[in-house]
Amino acid sequence: MQRRYALAGCIALAVIVLDQITKVWIRNTIAVDGPTTVIPGWFNLVYVLNKGASFGFLNDPNLPWALYFLIGATILAIGLILHLLKTVSNGDTLLITGLGCILGGAVGNLIDRLRLGEVVDFLDFHWRHLHWPAFNVADIAISIGSCALVFAFLFLRRVEPKQGEKE
Repeated sequence: MQRRYALAGCIALAVIVLDQITKVWIRNTIAVDGPTTVIPGWFNLVYVLNKGASFGFLNDPNLPWALYFLIGATILAIGLILHLLKTVSNGDTLLITGLGCILGGAVGNLIDRLRLGEVVDFLDFHWRHLHWPAFNVADIAISIGSCALVFAFLFLRRVEPKQGEKE
């Protein structure tokens, strides 16, 4: 198997496993919308069910089509990630890592949507009157992967395979 698929696959699998384990733990430990203070005035664990996407986008019970739209968009994104993996060089480690993180996060949240019809979020950061929407491990992986892709595209030279070297 080519290095890029192995690396991205291992990263994606690690993200999916960690994401699902933490979500099961939250579902079995914390009451829905009942915060557990971890660091007073800054960080709570919560159990929030999000029918929408990032920052509550499409999180409206009056949009019955939103679930199908988000499932379709996620499947499309997974296909795009797999296509991009096919086109990158085995030496583009940061790109491969970023794609693996995004792939794992997308699949982690897709599992929730298919199984529960919504995504489990549980990390809740706040400070005074400022409050960040709750998120999960999959969301962290997607954010890290996106930053890795931006950094790789903007600041790193593309690694070209040597003449005669197999991709």
